[in-house]
Order: sequence, then C-alpha cells, then structure tokens
Amino acid sequence: MQPDPNLSSHDAIAEWLVLQGIYGTSQEDLLEGYCTRILQAGLPVQRVHVAQRAYHPEYGGFGYNWQRDAGMDRASYEHTEAPLDVWLASPLYYLLSVDEADLRISLEDGDPPARFPFLSELKDRGCTDYFAAKVSFEQPRNSLATNPDDPAEGLMMSWTSDSEGGFSAENLATLRRLLPYLGLALKSASNRQMASDIVQTYLGADAGERVLSGDIVRGSSETIHAVIWYFDLRGFTKLSERIAGHAVIDMLNDYFGEVVGLVEGHGGNVLKFMGDGLLAIFDCSKDAGAVDNALEAAIQVGERMAAVSARRAADGLTTTDYSLSLHVGDVLYGNIGGKARLDFTVIGAAVNQTARIQGMCGPLDRNFIMSAQVARQVTSRKAQVVSLGPYMLRGVEGPQELFTLYLGS
Repeated sequence: MQPDPNLSSHDAIAEWLVLQGIYGTSQEDLLEGYCTRILQAGLPVQRVHVAQRAYHPEYGGFGYNWQRDAGMDRASYEHTEAPLDVWLASPLYYLLSVDEADLRISLEDGDPPARFPFLSELKDRGCTDYFAAKVSFEQPRNSLATNPDDPAEGLMMSWTSDSEGGFSAENLATLRRLLPYLGLALKSASNRQMASDIVQTYLGADAGERVLSGDIVRGSSETIHAVIWYFDLRGFTKLSERIAGHAVIDMLNDYFGEVVGLVEGHGGNVLKFMGDGLLAIFDCSKDAGAVDNALEAAIQVGERMAAVSARRAADGLTTTDYSLSLHVGDVLYGNIGGKARLDFTVIGAAVNQTARIQGMCGPLDRNFIMSAQVARQVTSRKAQVVSLGPYMLRGVEGPQELFTLYLGS
C-alpha cells in the first residue's frame, strides 16, 4: 500500500499515519516520522512531547520527546505512591482536570502562569508558544474532564514553537486535524508494546515473545537442550504460618527480586514462580556458555541471598535460607494445559530430576547441588567442583552422582 502522491501535504501526513498504524510502527519511529513531516510541511515546531500510561511492573508511564536539533528520546516514569510535584505543576495535569480538549499558552505575551513553572523554563530557552492536547482511547463522556491522578487510557501531547509569533491559527488547525490520526497510530503501537510488556512480565522474555508471535496452540512444543534451574526458599511453609500475609509477600519479593535479576542478567529465562520457588532455564542452543553462565548466577545467588538476609535482619524482619539445583538435558518447551487456559513451560525427565536434586539440599546440608551432567560441562570453575557422592533419587533410575562447589571459607 503506497501513499497517494496527489494528496496535499497535510492529507499525506494523515494517510502516512494511518499506514504506520496498520504496519505496527514503533512509537519512537512513528513520532520521529510525524515530527519530521509536520516540520517539512511548514509548522514551526521546536519540541514535541507525548506521554502515555504504561502497563508495566516498574513504570507507570512513558514519555517521548522530540526536539528539532536533537531528535527523539524516551523517558520512563516509575510508579510512585503519590504524584510528583513536577507532574502536579504540569500544564498536562491541569488539562486532564478541565472540560477542554486542548490548551494554548503564548510564551511571548508576558510571563507564563506561575502555576506552570515548566513554561517559564521553555520561555527562557527561547520558546514562544505552547500548545497541548489530550486524546482519550475511550468513548466520549458528558465532560472531557477526568481525574488526573487516575486518567482514562489515552495520550497527552504538547507542541512548542520558537518562531516569532508562535503557532498561527492555521498551524493549530493542522495539529488538531492530524491529532485523531496520530492518536490512532499511537494506540496501535502502544497496544503492541503493552501486550509485549504484559506477556514478558508474566511469562518471561523468551516465552512471552513466542506467545506474542503466535505460538499459542495447545500441545505445540519443541525439544531444546537447556540448563534447568530449580530454586526454593527453605522453611517457607512454617514461616508463612507465623508471619502476616503482607510480610510474606514482602519477603518473597526481597529474595526473588535478587534471584530473578541474576538469572536474567546471565542469559536465563524465569518460566514460573511456584509459591516459594521458581523454575528457570538457560537455553544451550542459544548460548554456548549456558552451563557456565547458570553456574556463575548460582554462585552470586549465595552472595545476594546473604546480603538480603543481613539487611532484613538489621531491620528486624524475618529471614530465610534457600536451596538451588542445576541439571542439564533435553526438555519439551511449549504450551500445556486446558483448551483455553495454557501454560508455556518445560516438561520432561530432566525437569523432574532437577526437582529431585533440589530435594537433596536439605538432607546433604547444602544450599547448592548440581548433577553430574552439569559438572562435566563446567569450564570456568572446574577446579572448584567437588563430588558429594552417588545417591538414589526418587523416580530416577540408578544412583546419581551429585556435585557442589567449594568456594573456600
């Protein structure tokens, strides 16, 4: 589908925006192209800003800033318990609360309103005009006003000019006319980004992208060779019986936060949390150093767990210990479950054996145990690998030699 060469410049921009929405162009590329095109069409823009709500565990929103001489950059706004002062004093915050679709403030005619200190900063940089608008992704209501602390899904935009006289009436009419097209294209892009953020949050990066790419049929799977990582907090059942529920959640988050960061930082993928434990894999087909990377992450888990426990103890909070097992083998990786409720995970004898090895941590008084298959493939810590001897594992044929690491006193 090609743009119509006979369209006016403004209609051509509108058609281009529609096409980008169809193609699923990213927010950054979409806005870069939009800003370049309105500038070429004669609109005296110096800066364009877009803010959108995010569905992300760390960030409450994303901002995109384009400047004529600097290009595009993206900002991430972390979740906060209360609105930040800079947001409360923003023209966009004010615009959300009033029954108006947009807001225009000249920066040439005297000082900007004192309630908006950011506009004074823009004026000091040589800007002459400020125009802001809001686009709701919901059906129109009786009023355009909304709760700025919990706004409807949509986007906020602002355009700044540094041209003498600022935006003309024709410029503003063009911005308003293009806004629905831009809003629709950004909604398309943000929906894709939102879906990616959500599936990666709940399924992990690799499994999430597989599902989002269409790997969603029950029973679809592939065999991969992977290091299986099975982590568990010790004594959790008893702890959960004697401390309050919110304290249990806080404790899990403290410990899991460190472990997940180490797994992902070493190239692994956390597949699921199971109460007080988690299952992760390091795909050997994608990383030739998967065994060593998984082992290094396991070593650092011990250090991080000790640090978390020391910090919690200093704060008078409950602490606990952990067990961790590593095994390597072929697993089935894919969709398992009911007709309309699936899990994307790994199954197979290697997964079961990893769980059985983890169950030996308590009897052998070890935080970390690995299988012989892992021990044979270790290269970076070969001299520190020590045998714990052969043991029978429930459901596993024949005695299995287990190993740990000696890291010194």
